Amino acid sequence: MSALTAESLWADVLAVREQRPLVHNITNLVVMNYTANALLALGASPVMAHAREEVADMVALAQALVLNIGTLSPDWVDAMGVALAAARRRGLPVVLDPVGAGATPYRNRAIAQLLGIGSPAVLRGNASEILSVAGVDATTRGVDSAAAADDAVAAARQLAARLGAVVCVSGATDHVIAPDGRHARLCNGHVWMTRVTGVGCAASSLIGAFCAVQPDAFAATTAAMAYLGVAGEVAAQRVQAAGGGVGQLQIALLDTLQLLDAATFGSRLRLAVDG
Repeated sequence: MSALTAESLWADVLAVREQRPLVHNITNLVVMNYTANALLALGASPVMAHAREEVADMVALAQALVLNIGTLSPDWVDAMGVALAAARRRGLPVVLDPVGAGATPYRNRAIAQLLGIGSPAVLRGNASEILSVAGVDATTRGVDSAAAADDAVAAARQLAARLGAVVCVSGATDHVIAPDGRHARLCNGHVWMTRVTGVGCAASSLIGAFCAVQPDAFAATTAAMAYLGVAGEVAAQRVQAAGGGVGQLQIALLDTLQLLDAATFGSRLRLAVDG
């Protein structure tokens, strides 16, 4: 396996822009529009389809599937299960975002139901969500984490080994952990990103886009989180310099996802990889 560098991660960015993979999202009502726009800005092609009657057909057209349980209903959970089974039959990469895991028993049952159908290629969440999925008692505030990302690393390692999936813990430092022990730490981003609804959910969808062009889910997840982190950092600093706030950050982040260049990415990337 080749080492991850700014150059290798940027090659995956270019692959997304050139191949424009179709990413099928069954995601939540709060973030659907922003997630679609984030994928378009990156260069991917989003489709947001959640009707049980068509999800298997949509999976047949897509290059990746992203499941996000932010706004649950029984019909949507069933549709996610159908899509997940179809994606596994096709060998399609699946990203699962267990939004609010641990907050309610119903949410936990939905996660268990999906994992019972099959493991995703990537599981991405905040520290509380990852701790909860791993079976560790964790406190959540609705869908927000009450734990720091560093607190969930040990649980993420165990979960990656159990699921055979890459586990990504988002936070001030993003941790990407592979079943084989590889561990990437990313220290980009900006605190304002936590004050814009949909940035975390968009991260999961961006991972889906990168998994569509990069068969190594660890490298794909690292590239997606690196790109979003640098873009968010650049966008927030530009908005602050202009005297703006988080409302303007929503638009600036989309602009930067589209326009970020290799030189800026390489000069700002803060990445460490073990294993």
